[in-house]
Amino acid sequence: MTPKHTSAEPVVHARDVTMTYGDIDVLHGVDLDIHRGEVLALLGPNGAGKTTTVEILEGFRRRSAGEVSVLGTDPERGDDAWRGRIGLVLQSWRDHRRWRVAELLRHFATYYPDPRDPAELLDLVGLTDQAGRQVDRLSGGRRRRLDVALGIVGRPELLFLDEPTTGFDPEARHEFHVLVERLARDEGVTVLLTTHDLVEAERLADRIAMLVGGRIRACGTPAELARRAAAQAEVRWTADDGTSRRERTQDPSRLVWELHRHADGPIPDLEVRRPTLEDTYLHMVHREADGTGGDADEDGDTGADGEAQVA
Repeated sequence: MTPKHTSAEPVVHARDVTMTYGDIDVLHGVDLDIHRGEVLALLGPNGAGKTTTVEILEGFRRRSAGEVSVLGTDPERGDDAWRGRIGLVLQSWRDHRRWRVAELLRHFATYYPDPRDPAELLDLVGLTDQAGRQVDRLSGGRRRRLDVALGIVGRPELLFLDEPTTGFDPEARHEFHVLVERLARDEGVTVLLTTHDLVEAERLADRIAMLVGGRIRACGTPAELARRAAAQAEVRWTADDGTSRRERTQDPSRLVWELHRHADGPIPDLEVRRPTLEDTYLHMVHREADGTGGDADEDGDTGADGEAQVA
């Protein structure tokens, strides 16, 4: 997906956000911008501070320090009108199990001044044929679709998705991804997605923010993050004597060119494995575990506004 920065003012703006629980520092100065119409994935291991960060942005948790603006308002001072502009799809929410699907959606619609039409919304999320079914009899994938319908019935400008496909089978995950892409592309909804799934992040996100050790270590498109200098490409080939060779390099194109020049022809079994998003993510997590993590990447790049960036 292509970033859609259609507004100069970010929908979400956070600078130097810290959070302390007693003697435990959870967030150490989080910087983050999310732009209108963008899907941003917040990626990080357990204990990195993802839930705390999202709860601060949603207005459910008071930060220890720092500056936060969500839809132009400090979440700590957000009123009902502000909350009506935000949609939430939580990781595990199982209330209202005895309601029927259409009944529950119509009930939620009454809380908003300009809700979506419940019937049209059921069609949007692919639940029209489940309108009369009891909520607790829905499959996991269909229940997640209903969660999204409830989250967007009030026409939110910003949608929070917390681990939305945990426990999904491959088909349900694919269908959910298509739905989120449709919301961002056709509805113009800004989405903040938290996930452990690297494939999901790479599929859905315009940009990915990597939160490790309570800091945003890097933020960029999946392709940008995969090109970080911390992860080198690997070139594999079969030499003239029949042995398998491999070499790690930051410039695989030059190495391949040199191999062709020396061989004066095709290189047997030539393979170039470029760094992936997973390589970059694991490198950052391991650096943090080893106590070698820093505020910037290995090139020392940080954005002028304080947000970790990649070239």
